[in-house]
Amino acid sequence: MAEGLLRRLFAQSGVGATVGSAGLLPGGIPATPDAVATMADRRVDIRHHVSRTLDPQLARSTPLIIGMTRHHVREACASYGAPMERTFTLKELVRRGEEVGPRREGESVYVWLERVGAGRRPSDLMGDDPVDDIADPVGRPRSVYEDTADELEELLRRFVELLAGGPPRSAAYSEAPRVRRGPLRRSPNYASDPSTGYSRR
Repeated sequence: MAEGLLRRLFAQSGVGATVGSAGLLPGGIPATPDAVATMADRRVDIRHHVSRTLDPQLARSTPLIIGMTRHHVREACASYGAPMERTFTLKELVRRGEEVGPRREGESVYVWLERVGAGRRPSDLMGDDPVDDIADPVGRPRSVYEDTADELEELLRRFVELLAGGPPRSAAYSEAPRVRRGPLRRSPNYASDPSTGYSRR
């Protein structure tokens, strides 16, 4: 869900970036029906999404890795070699970014990330904490998917504004009207790893 939302927000803000996702579990798993339906209500099509497994080459070469939980960030750094200065949870990235301010005119993403991560320590990522973690909705009711999508959309919008140096520039941008449907029947065989999003600029 985060990948689809971020891709749309980048396009609407005129940010030239490539967005993809990779997780910690074996790949090849499609998005759950509830995730597909929740995103469809937001005019985001993830029907063809298939999960991908993070690997060291991807972790080391990606300019910015955004995890949904501290566990994702710890694993990306400790097990796959992702640089800590370019690997954050989404909540942490937004929180720290709003503290230091948006990317300045002419400032590279790397320099902005240095400001965002100033004073950050590995111990800041120890344990699980709702301050930094976004819970995985897989296996929970459709309403939880909706709440998670709302949380992701708000956080990602704030992140894109920080990265772009202001609010979305597209006059066409507005929150897409959504229709809340009743719970869908889900296959009990679905399993998914919350993805570690990454963007390239």
